[in-house]
Amino acid sequence: MLYLIEQCLNGIQLGMLLFLLAAGLTLIFGIMDLVNLAHGSLYMIGAYFAATFAAATSSFITGAALAVAATLVVGMVLEVVAIRRLYGRDHLDHVLATFGLILFFNDLVRWIWGPAGMSLPLPMEMLTAVEVLPGVFYPAFRLVIIAATLVVAVLLYILVMRTRVGMLIRAGASNREMVGALGINIKLLYTLVFGLGAALAGFAGLMQAPILTVQIGMGENILLLAFVVIIIGGIGSIRGAFVAAIIVGVMDTIGRAFLPDLVRTFVSAGAGSSAGPALSSMMVYMLMAIVLVFRPEGLFPATSK
Repeated sequence: MLYLIEQCLNGIQLGMLLFLLAAGLTLIFGIMDLVNLAHGSLYMIGAYFAATFAAATSSFITGAALAVAATLVVGMVLEVVAIRRLYGRDHLDHVLATFGLILFFNDLVRWIWGPAGMSLPLPMEMLTAVEVLPGVFYPAFRLVIIAATLVVAVLLYILVMRTRVGMLIRAGASNREMVGALGINIKLLYTLVFGLGAALAGFAGLMQAPILTVQIGMGENILLLAFVVIIIGGIGSIRGAFVAAIIVGVMDTIGRAFLPDLVRTFVSAGAGSSAGPALSSMMVYMLMAIVLVFRPEGLFPATSK
């Protein structure tokens, strides 16, 4: 039972990281109608920035803040230089162009930081375990990830639903031509939204960096799950991204923790160890397929945000 609780917490923590990625993706797609495969590269860039700045300042918090700001700037520059030319074009053009950006960022990181991975050490106070329930101890840093993402989710909701900028964002998603006709600088709005999405991806990357090695291509696998989250939750919906991210994170983590043992009761130990994680991934994609069949607009369409 204690192991189940721990794995559920791990699933929620993974779901929080997926939400940070999916929130940026769903904002960009919902407002700009842009398929951005390079979003995972911004996740990677945020992790590399955090490792570099934390080493330079000898402070994890300072390094994290600088990394988010730097990724925001990179995202805005990327939108002005490359992404802006893709608006209004076919989604296939978006896929091809942003796939090219993945290759560009991978080579850029290799040129700047080298092919070897980096690590992001945590301060001592985040290396302890906290008793969340009687007899259940959980790493403090994973709790920090959950708490920090909840704060970001609340702030993002307030920004989108309760501020003038959020009003313009929602209006731009509904009718960008009308927003431009009213005198709003739609190009600047798009740049800010893309920068916000990049900052969210960078934040997710730096929060994951102390758990896994910071390495080239680290954002490509998790990006697939982020797209699944968007499809399940509803394109353009922040609430949908949050709920779907928790569902996908818990389902994937629980499956990877328990399915191998279950499969090993029917097949050999080696086959069970390899088939368990595969079945866990299949369950996530089966859920996506079910949602597409019975509710193709997602669990929480953008109109119900």
